[in-house]
Amino acid sequence: MSKRIIRLPEVKSKTGLSRSTIYFYMSEARFPKSVSLGDRAVGWIEADIEQWLDVCIAAAKAANNE
Repeated sequence: MSKRIIRLPEVKSKTGLSRSTIYFYMSEARFPKSVSLGDRAVGWIEADIEQWLDVCIAAAKAANNE
């Protein structure tokens, strides 16, 4: 299984979250951690973001069915 690293603009596009919300959620361990790509670059593992989205969608559907 290959791992694809995505940068912040794509993470924002996939999640609909702002930069500040992403980093806030990361600080609270509510969002996948970024991985360092160099001195001044980070990215996220795409599979981690997809899994986070799946969990959010499942939680929203469960809340709507209560």
